[in-house]
Amino acid sequence: MIFGNLFKSNKADSAPGYAGLTDSHSHILPGVDDGIRSMEDSLAVLAEYEKLGFKKVWLTPHIMEDVPNTTDALKKRFAELKAEYKGCLTLDLASENMLDNLFLERLEKLDFLPIYDNHLLVETSYFSPPMNLTDVLKQIMSAGFIPLLAHPERYVYMDMDMYRELHDMGVKLQLNVLSLSGFYGKSAKEKSHKLAKHGMYSVFGSDLHRLSQTEHLRHVSAELKKYIKQGNLEGI
Repeated sequence: MIFGNLFKSNKADSAPGYAGLTDSHSHILPGVDDGIRSMEDSLAVLAEYEKLGFKKVWLTPHIMEDVPNTTDALKKRFAELKAEYKGCLTLDLASENMLDNLFLERLEKLDFLPIYDNHLLVETSYFSPPMNLTDVLKQIMSAGFIPLLAHPERYVYMDMDMYRELHDMGVKLQLNVLSLSGFYGKSAKEKSHKLAKHGMYSVFGSDLHRLSQTEHLRHVSAELKKYIKQGNLEGI
């Protein structure tokens, strides 16, 4: 469990919004996908993360047909960022893997950057599921990984029955914290609060793509604190 008793004291309630927490989804690695473009902006984002109180951040660049990153290239760029960053955050590298036409080829090669040791951060199209979604998720499990589904509240084709089915089969759900504020629209906001109230999420991530989004993170931290205090995020 990554949350523990973090928010049970008055001192913690007055701490920075994300004091001691881990961002499990970000696009801060510079120049590799549709996220942060420059090393300068990456360092600026990390400086803002320090002010927000984060302890650790996972850098999770896209790997998909339209963004054909390789694990070796991402590791090299990550090493360059770590060499430049002089702050106090713990940085770690994973990837966000689209369940697209090339995914099963990557799964056969086990060519991934997992998160939390044995979890695999995955996503689908926002509007329609991949063919045989359940079968693909089971193949991920058979390969020794636990699927961690990014921002499930933003998938318009999913409903509570489907979330429960995925949760019951062992798929972990990752909250996009900005969804709580309505940043991605009314539907994503309503679903994120409903999933949180039902304790369906395991961890949260920012899905940060721009420096300006750090201000939105600051404003939504109280909502996240509420659910963590209530024990509504399972942890990993």
